[in-house]
Amino acid sequence: MSVILNRTIQDIIFDGKTFSLTIAIKNSFIDSYDSFHFEIIQRNTENAYVIPYHFANSLDDYNLYQVDINPQELADFFSQGNTFDLGIVRIKGEEEVYSRVKSNYDNIEFLRYYLTDKLIFYPATTKMGNVSFYIKEDFLLAKIDELTISTDTNLTLQGLFLPPKEVEQSNIELQISSSNDESTRIPITHKYSSDELSNHIFQADLNLSEYMIKNHSDFLKFHLLLTTPNGQVIQSHRIKINHVKQNYPVRKVFIKGKEKYRVTVKPTQQSKYLSIGITEYKLLKELKQTYKEKWIHFRRSKELLKIFTYAFRVLGRIMPVNKKLVMFESFHGKQYSDNPRAIYEYMQKNNPEYKLVWSFDRRHFAGFQGRDIKMVRRFSIRWLLVMTRAKYWVTNARLPLWIPKPKHTIYLQTWHGTPLKRLAADMEEVHMPGTNTEKYKKNFINEASKWDYLISPNRYSSKIFRRAFQFQNEMLETGYPRNDFLYNKNTEEDVAKVKSRLGIATEKKVILYAPTWRDNQFYRKGKYKFHLELDLEKMRDAFGDSYVVVLRLHYLVSENLDISGLEGFVYDFSTHEDIRDLYVAADMLITDYSSVFFDYANLKRPMFFFVYDIEEYRDNLRGFYFDFEEKAPGPLTRTTDELIVEIQQAEAGEFTYNKDFYQRFCYLEDGNAAKRVVQNVFK
Repeated sequence: MSVILNRTIQDIIFDGKTFSLTIAIKNSFIDSYDSFHFEIIQRNTENAYVIPYHFANSLDDYNLYQVDINPQELADFFSQGNTFDLGIVRIKGEEEVYSRVKSNYDNIEFLRYYLTDKLIFYPATTKMGNVSFYIKEDFLLAKIDELTISTDTNLTLQGLFLPPKEVEQSNIELQISSSNDESTRIPITHKYSSDELSNHIFQADLNLSEYMIKNHSDFLKFHLLLTTPNGQVIQSHRIKINHVKQNYPVRKVFIKGKEKYRVTVKPTQQSKYLSIGITEYKLLKELKQTYKEKWIHFRRSKELLKIFTYAFRVLGRIMPVNKKLVMFESFHGKQYSDNPRAIYEYMQKNNPEYKLVWSFDRRHFAGFQGRDIKMVRRFSIRWLLVMTRAKYWVTNARLPLWIPKPKHTIYLQTWHGTPLKRLAADMEEVHMPGTNTEKYKKNFINEASKWDYLISPNRYSSKIFRRAFQFQNEMLETGYPRNDFLYNKNTEEDVAKVKSRLGIATEKKVILYAPTWRDNQFYRKGKYKFHLELDLEKMRDAFGDSYVVVLRLHYLVSENLDISGLEGFVYDFSTHEDIRDLYVAADMLITDYSSVFFDYANLKRPMFFFVYDIEEYRDNLRGFYFDFEEKAPGPLTRTTDELIVEIQQAEAGEFTYNKDFYQRFCYLEDGNAAKRVVQNVFK
């Protein structure tokens, strides 16, 4: 590579036995640390192996180190899993900081070591741009290395392919699938390499005019097909493209008959699959698309962020303050919910002299639409003017660090839960994407220093918030405003109304399953995943006659669940505006380490804890503030079968609510927390 980047592989050589990686480390990255080393870590575990390294060379402000990975020598370690991440660990005293090693994207996935005849070990670039090693069954790999489109609509693809080891030289075709799921095959020219460690080469030519059809847009994706002498057809994964070798997207306009067509070639955003779009060329549409793309690029740029920050500072000084203007936001503008909603609704009813405005994320506008509330789109020009004039900000999550708080603004941070899991400065390690432990803690504490008031639901939380957030200003130990609803809207009539709105039969009892998210299970920054371990079919078999299950996943989890076949028993309300409705409707709660159980305890109903990964979560991810296994206000279960037994026992009348837990965490809740907050802040 011509450009050296910190923690990035500069070269990787495979001799058939050993992967030799040359990694660039910037001197300033390690200068302040006592020592460092490289580790391979089995993903989602603490299993790690320290990899020997040696100094290779110096170049400008970087040192180059060589790391050798021999799969045979590490066979016992690699036999424990199938995905392994490469990182660098910096050590200072007792502190250890782990950072991933990044890939140079240079077709490294073609380097294969055969653990067995069918099992391969190979490096690849992750969606986050890091390097990981994988163990999988041997497969057909194909990748486009170069691509050209001629003036006569001919597309030429040149690429590399690597068939499974035991597959003989075969007939090779390119399969093109269109947006209507029709597929065609075209022959390709190819050349097998005689060198066992070299890649095979192929070239395919395709006339795109066949897909230029009036009033029809098409989208093409590609696979390689091998047909062996005995007739077996082997299909590759969807073909990826070397997205760093030339600039993408490639756009060209062609004339076919009297019509113009636009061809767009680009890699998909995450997986870098080859994607070709073909649509009719409309001048107005093209201008709109060009403007939109430029605006999106500018909107996401550091330049706009700098402009917004500067504008915020200037307007915060010169704009006249509106002493009756209150800005509300919940979960980064994604919801009309939680403590901010409870405070808003109280003030709307009791303090009409205030102007109350909600900040919403444009992607979540549907959750705000149709309400009789004043609102403004987050990060818009109007939002900028309202935020800088507002006397009060009310939010339940951190605002972006770049937002400077004007001197006239009072910032009320409501937060969003009683802490079981370690928070902020109390966390030993941070596993979230896009940050590291040191950066996360520093940014969190900087943001918390802007808060004028912080709501606490109880004495226990106050003590933790003071330390974890390093909060120095006024703590409002009032109970949580969001829990007022549980006391004021919990009659049989209220429950029936909630069930009716949710579309749940009133005669059915409700089991609410509301697990937390796992910090280290993510696709990319801001996009978390969650694998549902609860066996819903077993739950249906046990309780389907009289119960329904309502699913509520954490707001950070964006993955859609597949509950097909369970309709009428399982309801997914992960995106429902406010969990308070689900609390009131639920006859019992299943959770794990989510703070929802502190709120649900106010209802004095059965709670069960499905903690299949408690050791991992307790010891490696977050850790707990108290002995959760001893003090949890309900039974802990590890399997669906155990959970079913506990629910059946509660059904048989063996449930009594935990008075000690209630008195420790819910003693302030009485339906008037919002009133107490407003009396303290809006004096």
